Amino acid sequence: MSDPQDSPPGFPATTAAGRREALYLALAQVPAGKVVSYGQLADLAGLGRAARWVGSTLAQLPDGTRLPWHRVVGTGGRLSLPAGTPAGDEQRARLRAEGLLVEGNRVDIRRHGWRPMEPSG
Repeated sequence: MSDPQDSPPGFPATTAAGRREALYLALAQVPAGKVVSYGQLADLAGLGRAARWVGSTLAQLPDGTRLPWHRVVGTGGRLSLPAGTPAGDEQRARLRAEGLLVEGNRVDIRRHGWRPMEPSG
């Protein structure tokens, strides 16, 4: 069996473990005070149109993870985790602690959306 981390940089991971590793590496780069959408995170990880897969994978992170899962939101800044649930309340608290205004189950993606610099050719 090949090592799942053998996927070359810049290419989509081809194994489940390689895809998760690419996702986690991209997620770890999202800075405090910024958010990305599920689809944007999939794209940043080189996974194409895998927004739903990103959501289901993040839902399986172990308790106590240091990955900033709370910085991932739905399209247009919509918070996918329901208010009043432990995970939803934790996401909102973490985002507020980073200075984001959570209003009407959304964050202002125009103001707080992360746009990493494009590599120069």
